[in-house]
Amino acid sequence: MTDITTIGEILIDLTQTGVNEVGVPTFAANPGGAPANAAVAASRLGARTAFIGKVGQDGFGGYLRRTLEENGVNHTGLHSGSDVTTMAIVSVDASGERDFQFVRGADCALSPEEVDLSAIEDTKILHFGSVSLTWGIARSATIFAARSARQSGTLVSYDPNYRASLWRSPEEAMEWMRIPLPLVDIIKLSDEELPLLTDSSDLEEGSRILEERGISLVLITLGGKGSFCRWRGETFTVPGVSVRVADTNGAGDTFLGAVLSRLCLRGEKPLEGLSADELKEILDFANRAAALTCSRSGAIPAMPTLVELEGTCGI
Repeated sequence: MTDITTIGEILIDLTQTGVNEVGVPTFAANPGGAPANAAVAASRLGARTAFIGKVGQDGFGGYLRRTLEENGVNHTGLHSGSDVTTMAIVSVDASGERDFQFVRGADCALSPEEVDLSAIEDTKILHFGSVSLTWGIARSATIFAARSARQSGTLVSYDPNYRASLWRSPEEAMEWMRIPLPLVDIIKLSDEELPLLTDSSDLEEGSRILEERGISLVLITLGGKGSFCRWRGETFTVPGVSVRVADTNGAGDTFLGAVLSRLCLRGEKPLEGLSADELKEILDFANRAAALTCSRSGAIPAMPTLVELEGTCGI
């Protein structure tokens, strides 16, 4: 059985690395895409992971397939299509914060027929994000996968990662980002995304609304301040750790991959019998993993291994 299967976008992050001698921005072609990032992060931390998605029949597509393979992610669910491999152009400011612009392609063309139901039934957790809900037939494929997972008893994890440039309006984003909520067991979102799903920026109130929608585990990332959790009516915050930030790209995906990988260590039913004390340890581990990612550039290239993370307990 696979621990975690993720579905959605895998793409090239054209990430700004600086400027040249005449002030022109320079970029590196890093592998990325939130669901793919989460699969790699969890794999590097010891989980058995798989990915379902689509790339182009081009050099970037081949590079992304090799990246999954090199990081121990099962890529039999990665399809190739006639569209070009999707790209995200990531500009980074002096504080490490990111600005995204997308050139969409193959990721939008994943169809329900290309989703392997046997892979979904043979995994502990299915994870997806909201980028694959923005446009194209991938919307249908993503909802189909989540609904199938729910029906088969597989836990469903959701990251409503909001990228304003991918939506025609905030109202459209709020509508589509809320549609999957009845299918979700675990949700990870940022404090900035909370109002889009709940109409509340208050952590206690917003997380309570999500719990009332049937979501068992609510995780809200707070940047350098750590992470907030609601589990079985109880809430708590686990502090973050201080690092010198090079690039925040991939930090949330590392956090989520770390959480899911730790949950899967608990057995075939990752949430069964989970205590608040266990969760606090898991979130501390995930906060440290995300911090280490922030200290380096790129998304997937910056993600820590289990050995590396356990060897840096001060982080």
